[in-house]
Amino acid sequence: MLKSACIMLNYILRRCFYSIWVIAGVLALTFILFNMSAGDPAAAVLGKNALPEEIENFRRSIGGDLPLFFGKNCKTEAFTNWNGESGKVVIERNFKRENIVAKITFDDKSSCEKKIADEAKEAVFTAPDGKKIVKIEFFHQQKSPWNSQLKKSLSEIISFKSEFPYVTFFNFGTTLITREPITGVILRGMGPSLSLMLPIFAGEIICGIIFALLAVACVGTMTDRTITLLAIASMSVSYLTAIIFGQWLLGYHLEWFPVWGYENITNYFLPVFIGILCGTGSNIRFFRTVFLDELRKEYLRTAAAKGCSSFTLYGKHLLRNSLIQIITRISAGLPFLFTGSLLLESFFGIPGLGFAGVEALNTSDLQLLKALVFSSALLFVIMNLLADLAYAWADPRIKLE
Repeated sequence: MLKSACIMLNYILRRCFYSIWVIAGVLALTFILFNMSAGDPAAAVLGKNALPEEIENFRRSIGGDLPLFFGKNCKTEAFTNWNGESGKVVIERNFKRENIVAKITFDDKSSCEKKIADEAKEAVFTAPDGKKIVKIEFFHQQKSPWNSQLKKSLSEIISFKSEFPYVTFFNFGTTLITREPITGVILRGMGPSLSLMLPIFAGEIICGIIFALLAVACVGTMTDRTITLLAIASMSVSYLTAIIFGQWLLGYHLEWFPVWGYENITNYFLPVFIGILCGTGSNIRFFRTVFLDELRKEYLRTAAAKGCSSFTLYGKHLLRNSLIQIITRISAGLPFLFTGSLLLESFFGIPGLGFAGVEALNTSDLQLLKALVFSSALLFVIMNLLADLAYAWADPRIKLE
């Protein structure tokens, strides 16, 4: 017993070590997507008529003014960047900020830097003889070159402090729009998402297994063909089409269910029904294939020849020996219990994490989107680890070596 516990602990520690590299890869991808490719969120959040000082303060609050990896030059709106072609350029100061440096680019691709006096109300640039200025960029110079967007992204995952608590994890700050703590937004949205997705997930798995077993027990008959046909039809209908048609028929026309809100348990009946209806088809097809493959094996044919009852044959032997594939299917869907459904939550007004994700997309709240993406990746890593441990429980032949 002690040896088995040591083997399992060793396996868990090794998997956790490998997971660190997976999380590092996810962090790198999210950094590329949200810091390098997404652009400046200031214009999207503040609008076109925002003052330069407002843009500057917003960028500083989210670290958007910092260099990507390394350097002392930070973006600034103290002076407006200039593009054109002239021998002399005069640019007025927008607001006071110290340690401003201008990078001047000439028409022959050469460049130089010029420090702007802190008390100067305007900056004057004159090109040398035979050259013209084509571009001027302004930067605020910080003291440490290591203060960068990459460092800030790493500190969101883990940061160290000189006072208690000395270490903090997954501190993504506040949302860009409402300035709420992102941790609070995620925790608040997790409840409605679980309330919606848990019955959908359980219904999909249970209905998928039951109908797949029925199809396998009647393989080649009209029952099998009917179940397969309905499963394919369920897979073929668009989720969006099912939601709109379900709301129109069962909500507006027949008035059986409410179509918006989550105050009452009846608000969940229609989205749960649509979710199970759309998701069961793929589960039936998957489990039917798994059960048919298992049914062809010698031990089941021997059990049937010895007169085993259908309940024992299908419910005990077949189902028990198909647990590996069932666990694989379940583990792939478990993270979505927490992250929610984008379409269902948006169309039915359920304020879960899926709804929060859609709102973040509509408002360009990159900070919240980054937290949701990273949280989803972390859940997948955890669920994969739990699935591997469940494999060893389901099949003793699998060793956690």
